[in-house]
Amino acid sequence: MSTLQAILKEMKEVPVNRLDELYQFIHSMTTSAKHSEKLQKRIISFGGAFSDMSEKDNSGFLNQTKKTRTELSDCN
Repeated sequence: MSTLQAILKEMKEVPVNRLDELYQFIHSMTTSAKHSEKLQKRIISFGGAFSDMSEKDNSGFLNQTKKTRTELSDCN
């Protein structure tokens, strides 16, 4: 069985409610300019998402993020 056939077989088992997620994942692997524009718009939409966070919460968030990144990079 070819890799493509194996992938298609597995895709048939994906629950209907997860098909959009699967499509987005597959689409994210393409290099089209249109996709890049969509991704850029999605990223920009998060701008200011943490603007109402308190200084204490923001500091805790940054510390936890740094800790998680360190732990993840140590796993490799």
